[in-house]
Amino acid sequence: MKKFSSVFRRFLVSYIVILIIPSIAGFLSYHTSISVTEKLSIENSVMQLQKSKELLERRMAEVEGFTRQLAINPDLNVLMNEKSSGEQTNVYGIWRILRSVLTFGQTNDFLQQFYIYLGNYNVILTPGSAYVRPEHFYESFRYEDQSLAEWRQSILGQTHRSEIMPLRQYNNRGTLTSVVTYMQSFPLDSFSGSSPAVVVVTIDEKTITNLLTGITDKYGGWTQISDASGRTIASLGNGVPDMQALAKDAGFDADKTSQFYKDDLVITIHSDTNGWVYRSGIPRHALLEYANQIKFITWTITGIAIAVGLFVGLMLAYRNSMPIHRLVSVVKEQFGKDETTERNEYDFLHGNIAEMIRSSNQLESELRRQLPLIRDAFLKRLLSGELQTREEIFAAASQANTGIYGHSGFVCILQVQGYTGMDSVEVLNELHAARLLLKQALLDIAGFTLTTDWGSDRIVIVFASKEAETGNAIGRGEISSLLDQLSRHAFAEYRITFIAALGEAFASETEVSASYEQAKQTMDHALHADRKGIVWFEETRLESATYYYPLEMELRLIGTIRAGELEETRRIVRTVMSLNTEQRELSVEMWQQLAGELKGTLLKLLDQKSFTESGMFEQLKDRIIALHASDKRSFQAEIEDITGVMCSIVVSRKNDGHIRIIEAIKTYISGHYSDSDLTLYRVAEAVERPEKYISQLFKEVTGSNLSDYLEQVRMENAIALLCENRYTVDEISSRVGYNSSHSFRRAFKRVTGVSPSSYRQTVEG
Repeated sequence: MKKFSSVFRRFLVSYIVILIIPSIAGFLSYHTSISVTEKLSIENSVMQLQKSKELLERRMAEVEGFTRQLAINPDLNVLMNEKSSGEQTNVYGIWRILRSVLTFGQTNDFLQQFYIYLGNYNVILTPGSAYVRPEHFYESFRYEDQSLAEWRQSILGQTHRSEIMPLRQYNNRGTLTSVVTYMQSFPLDSFSGSSPAVVVVTIDEKTITNLLTGITDKYGGWTQISDASGRTIASLGNGVPDMQALAKDAGFDADKTSQFYKDDLVITIHSDTNGWVYRSGIPRHALLEYANQIKFITWTITGIAIAVGLFVGLMLAYRNSMPIHRLVSVVKEQFGKDETTERNEYDFLHGNIAEMIRSSNQLESELRRQLPLIRDAFLKRLLSGELQTREEIFAAASQANTGIYGHSGFVCILQVQGYTGMDSVEVLNELHAARLLLKQALLDIAGFTLTTDWGSDRIVIVFASKEAETGNAIGRGEISSLLDQLSRHAFAEYRITFIAALGEAFASETEVSASYEQAKQTMDHALHADRKGIVWFEETRLESATYYYPLEMELRLIGTIRAGELEETRRIVRTVMSLNTEQRELSVEMWQQLAGELKGTLLKLLDQKSFTESGMFEQLKDRIIALHASDKRSFQAEIEDITGVMCSIVVSRKNDGHIRIIEAIKTYISGHYSDSDLTLYRVAEAVERPEKYISQLFKEVTGSNLSDYLEQVRMENAIALLCENRYTVDEISSRVGYNSSHSFRRAFKRVTGVSPSSYRQTVEG
């Protein structure tokens, strides 16, 4: 990882940044959700406490309403205003009062415990009972912290106006409880130290707290009601703080509706009716239960997503950095190591690729400038017979951006007339201008320019199809018409005259040179016979005392044999024989001389290493020396047979060389298949051959692609390692040259049809 860690880190940082952006958005969304949930929970709690306050105030209002009803009760007013006459008591009046107030306690649980004290009779009336002495009542119902005297003085002996006594311990017939006491003196406008009657309502704390259970049942915590002085009216739950200490705490705002204090949310509501303060303490964890669930789910999913995202980022960074690393390695091998490589691979690649593009553009521009020269050189090589195979012709034609699309046509030589024997600078300039004018006129008339200059006064034209799509051979009539039109135009416009000599039609690109030789012979004949206009090869038959076997034809024959091109070799031999037997009348001596020349050509070839190291060298030498020219047909057949043997030797030796290259490729791959950076360039460099050449050669010799062979070698070694059962699948993928186990598994299943794990289980089973 170290050698490409810089690229890896850049990719990884990019993926992490991409991962962080949605994570931030998710965090903001999460934070908003938590805030909204927390706000809703607090609002619900405040609303619940507010409802409890309103309910309690309504019930206390009912208690006050009860006392007001008693205040206007006529029976009570009669008793209250009667003067005591010693032992006589208005029993009937008391009975009527008891009967009238009995129903109040049955319909309102806040009025289940109350009593009325009549001062004139010193009697206490309760629902269903009457105590003729207060001390009798005190024995069953009393405050734990008050004596009888204190009770008589503070409650029975004073005037009360809707007075509420805070929570105090109370003994209810032997049962300890806590009560809130409501006291009202009668009549309602009593302001003196004592009053005729007092109604006292004791409200059990449990009865009050039952109205406050909505919050504690839902969240737990505590609820407390205190009066304006801070004295407790009622409390419910555990952990109720000291309200007086709480009020003195600087960190607590007594006027704030909701606030977090220590670990509780404290909700405070003030009553405008009686000044009571309602407070509820809700544990933070209980209040935010749903928020905590959202938090847990959010953080869990976010954590998993981040972990998965980091893992995916690592994998993608590794996978995407590898091609760049390989590209950097190849560029380093080609251009050398640059100090910027250690800092920034992108700058290194940018610089070198920019340089390659600039060089490529320069090369392309130079090639475009050289294209006419390349095209001219291609036609000259084609006409001279230097291009011996169709593949070689096609390759050269592709390079020159031209071709003979119809595969058939004629070769024509135009010779400008009127300049024979003149070699001055002015004449050469005029001839150059005349050639340019003729080629331009031909382009205007025919629409193509498969032409090349041949000497100072000659132009060679290859008549063939103009476009690859047509593929139709051009005919003699069309050529004659075109040349006539060209002749008239050249003379009328520029006063240029020429002789046109054409060879026989060629049927293949490899026969262009033979058609050119025929055109040359035709031109020689036309000049010798002083013919004008257009002359075809079929119209000439030279009667010559010499044979026709020029040096370029001999060199072409030697080249085709050395290339192992059997068909082209036979075609050249037949052309030589045809030109000297069918087109010429040779004497016996000239024929013998030609036969000797041909034998000499073959003997020259035997000096080549390909033949001297062959086991057939002596046999071929004897056959060539033993050739007799008495029978032209048998001579030609023997020449063709000997050249065929020589071509087969060349092909065999060439195949041996190919096999050696293939073996070298296989040997190199077997030693370096575990290198994940093994490329076609590395293999070509090892065997010292071009990449395209070894790729095509490997395909031709083995029938499979080089990449498929490399994969096969890797799979064979992977199978061997799987059978050993010493390494994991990930380790095996690295040992056989794969960057990732995923690529290895996919390739293994494609080749074998099963996954590596399944294959191992099959072997173990």
